[in-house]
Amino acid sequence: MTSQTPASETDAPFDLVICGARVIDPAQGLDGCFDVAVRDGKIAALAADLGRTPAKTRLSADGKIVTPGLIDLHVHVYEWVTNFGVRADDAGVDAGVTTIVDQGSSGAWTFGGFIAHVIKPSKTDVVAFPSINLLGAIKGGMEGPRLHNPDLVDIDELAALAAQYPQYIRGFKCHAESGSMSHWGTQVLEYASEIAKRTGLPLYVHTGELFPVIEESRPEATDVVPNVLHLLKEGDVLAHVYSAMPDGIVGLEPGIPDVVRQARQRGLLFDIGYGVNFSYPIARKMIAAELYPDTISSDAHGDFNGYHDDSQTDYSLCGAMTRLLALGMPIDRIIAATTITPAKVIGQQDRIGSLRPGMDANITILDQIEGEWTMLDGRGEELVVNLRLAPHRVVMGGEVIVPSCRLMRDIFGNVPKAA
Repeated sequence: MTSQTPASETDAPFDLVICGARVIDPAQGLDGCFDVAVRDGKIAALAADLGRTPAKTRLSADGKIVTPGLIDLHVHVYEWVTNFGVRADDAGVDAGVTTIVDQGSSGAWTFGGFIAHVIKPSKTDVVAFPSINLLGAIKGGMEGPRLHNPDLVDIDELAALAAQYPQYIRGFKCHAESGSMSHWGTQVLEYASEIAKRTGLPLYVHTGELFPVIEESRPEATDVVPNVLHLLKEGDVLAHVYSAMPDGIVGLEPGIPDVVRQARQRGLLFDIGYGVNFSYPIARKMIAAELYPDTISSDAHGDFNGYHDDSQTDYSLCGAMTRLLALGMPIDRIIAATTITPAKVIGQQDRIGSLRPGMDANITILDQIEGEWTMLDGRGEELVVNLRLAPHRVVMGGEVIVPSCRLMRDIFGNVPKAA
């Protein structure tokens, strides 16, 4: 068990020292036993032995893994405004995550409320990719034709919003799937491409059928993603890349489709966006070809068809990491995909994503729980894992927090493990 011991020295050079853990920091190419010291909310030192250095608080983390604070690139946390939004800290610090990125829950007309009611009250560091429609995702995926149509896109308003709140708005959310394309072709994506180029911010692009489809104009499933690649730029992100939806990036083809290679060649990034879309067969196929995701995210949200109901949410960022580890993704790539790479996507790699001295003291301490455990994918297929990565402590700006793990049913079952 991690012990937290206050030191008696009033003039200790460090506020906090985490001792004895395996530290994995891909940004620095580190994987070994190090101590991590914090002072004034920043990483002060990272060294093999700081055990004798006085500190106000010392954490012994033997048997744990210490990483830069985990970053979840895809959550939905506009609680009480979007019907499927969850509490930000449930998806954030209480799930072992120090930074979360809300994907499309807000829009230009609703972003002020997102700042007031989500960003500012949360312990978790929250930033956003607003939807390119003005209202955001007020009714989840159930009202796509009303909310996500070209008449509800205003490029000038989006550009003004991004200029007003650069610290919070780090990109924009859009959709490339059969429903939207059956209604408007690529018109909305063309607007998204224009706003991304105007602001220099990345797009986060949903893939896989979501909105109601006009059957008479349904596009060929295998044409959906290829037909939008020319609208995307290097650094844009394709979501749900291990999904088995027919119009997704892999789709139902037996091999690896050409679009996967084409997307890589264009410098696009692949995100897991776990949620209800993840498929073990697709993951196995992609991992066998060493086509790993660049980023791993949870897509944490409540019931699309209910209101403020997260009772069926059974996936988390640590859960997605655990599944990918069991499927053969190397742990250094997993940690990179939840730390430095998403930090770069949101343009904050000079502040978070590494334990380099001078960075914000956002840290995740992970337990390694041994023993057989069954985990489901989005289609109900079972996977037996022998090791679960679970949050033990998080550190936010130097403050030590014990995660509640309330939404981590995939790791702990219905009753979270006591801290």
